Amino acid sequence: MNVLEAIKALSNQTRLSILQNLREPEKHFPPQDEGDVNVDGVCVSSIQEGVGLSQSTTSTYLASLQRAGLVTSKRMGGWTYYKRNEENIRLLLEILGKEL
Repeated sequence: MNVLEAIKALSNQTRLSILQNLREPEKHFPPQDEGDVNVDGVCVSSIQEGVGLSQSTTSTYLASLQRAGLVTSKRMGGWTYYKRNEENIRLLLEILGKEL
């Protein structure tokens, strides 16, 4: 995980909100037809609907979170599903909790 990429990704309020909302996806995103939100993740179209941004902006934000190692993606059919990378989030919080 790249700590600097993670900090940059989280410096945007919408990206931070997406990551926070993915913690409890069933509460923050509309129901989806396929997959289990806790196992497979949330479809990008549901994330887009949840944040109210264009598909391209939402995809760019999710790509930033993925480059930072904060989310993972999974292709199912023609759709991409995203979920939090809890291991990397714990690692980031541990690193940030240490004295500089």
